[in-house]
Amino acid sequence: MASAKDLIVKPILASDANRIVKQLHYSGKIVQNSQLHLGVFLNDRCGGAMQFGPSLDKRKIQPLVSKTLWNEFIELNRMAFADWLPRNSESRCIGYAMRWIRKTYPHIKWVVSFADATQCGDGTIYRASGFVLTGIKQNAEIWSLPDGKKVATSSIRPGIGSMRYASTTNGGSSMSAFKEAGASPLKGFQLRYIYFIDETARERLTVPSIPFSEINRRGASMYRGKTRVTSADSGTLDNQSRGGGASPTVTLSE
Repeated sequence: MASAKDLIVKPILASDANRIVKQLHYSGKIVQNSQLHLGVFLNDRCGGAMQFGPSLDKRKIQPLVSKTLWNEFIELNRMAFADWLPRNSESRCIGYAMRWIRKTYPHIKWVVSFADATQCGDGTIYRASGFVLTGIKQNAEIWSLPDGKKVATSSIRPGIGSMRYASTTNGGSSMSAFKEAGASPLKGFQLRYIYFIDETARERLTVPSIPFSEINRRGASMYRGKTRVTSADSGTLDNQSRGGGASPTVTLSE
């Protein structure tokens, strides 16, 4: 029987990664400015993909680790794995991806990613893969529109997204217009995780490192938008969705 040790992770074309993500990721959506695409293979069959790129709002993310240069961090913005892959595939592949990034792009010091507990999970795979939990907040980013479509507020801008529901003020979108149209934020939480490729960068973390037990304490232990009764303390839970990844976040510049 195949195990996670039999997996091969290697770069693939953006078009191939996009196709995999559209098929396997819970959102069915890609992040247009992803730059690094790694495929997951078992017996020459591709069963997953990880996509990395710059954070959508780098000015907010960069200060999380002091003295970080503009090109020294990256976001894991999509991760999608097929159900037929072996147990522990995600954590093993993440580990390989981080070592590959360290070797191939030594200027990158850390990786940020987000767990969307409103639609997926609270980040079990991240905890099992050595990420540090640095943020837990009630969801205000993912909204359900009257037609059932789910959108991120970051995409609701003039010329982008479902603008028929929105009005704009000073060039920005007014969420009050969405509320009036019957839209509402999904219930749940967004959790932020950081992986330190360069361990010395951990010493420059400017926000608290949050104990995993805090997920339960705040009622943020969720799976596919529902509160989970199993403890999220250890990071070794088995029921993490295989459609993990990040909120939307363009060349891995030196």
